[in-house]
Amino acid sequence: MKQEWMTVTVMVAGVLLTTGCVSSSKYQEALTEADIAREELGKVREQKVAMEQQIRTLKELNVKFGNETNAARDELQRIQHSRDKERGAVEGRTSELEEKIKALSVQNRNVRQELKDVKRHNETLKSMVARYQKELKDRSHAPAATLSPSETPPSAAQSAPAAAPGVVNVNKASASDLVLFLGLSQAEADRIVNNRPYRVKGELVAKNVVPKETFDMIKDRITVSQ
Repeated sequence: MKQEWMTVTVMVAGVLLTTGCVSSSKYQEALTEADIAREELGKVREQKVAMEQQIRTLKELNVKFGNETNAARDELQRIQHSRDKERGAVEGRTSELEEKIKALSVQNRNVRQELKDVKRHNETLKSMVARYQKELKDRSHAPAATLSPSETPPSAAQSAPAAAPGVVNVNKASASDLVLFLGLSQAEADRIVNNRPYRVKGELVAKNVVPKETFDMIKDRITVSQ
């Protein structure tokens, strides 16, 4: 500032030397202009300092905002990565559950079908039991044959029945009767019916109709008499 003021003074002195002599009013006017120029120069310097301070503040804010932006970007990437990872896990779990639902649906259909088959078989067995109960009841009420006075009762050996009660003729019984009275499976009963006739009991094993273990369980309750 002092250097500039000296420059202005030298300029004024130069003007005076050039023009020779000036009036007092001109001199005062020149001094006034020099003061104004000095004041304006001071204001410009103050504005420069203020602007430099603002620039430094803006730079600091820019650095701060840049750091916050980078931090926000990193957090956003972390959230996106976590979201993608969770989405993958959820999709995998969803696919697994869908497969389980499909398997359970198939099992449910199979169970329902088996239940229907069991109910139908149960109804068949009930009908057969009712029919045989009626037949047994009718037989129990049938009148016994009477002997004439001239007839004498046969001996115990001569009066033995052809088949003991509860014996099933495998050449005549239906598949349902074989299941009901012998406790065979439906498949075994069907095989017995399809491979008739049998001359001896042992043909059930010889023809591979039933296993030996099954035959041993039923051999005393069956007959092949024609």
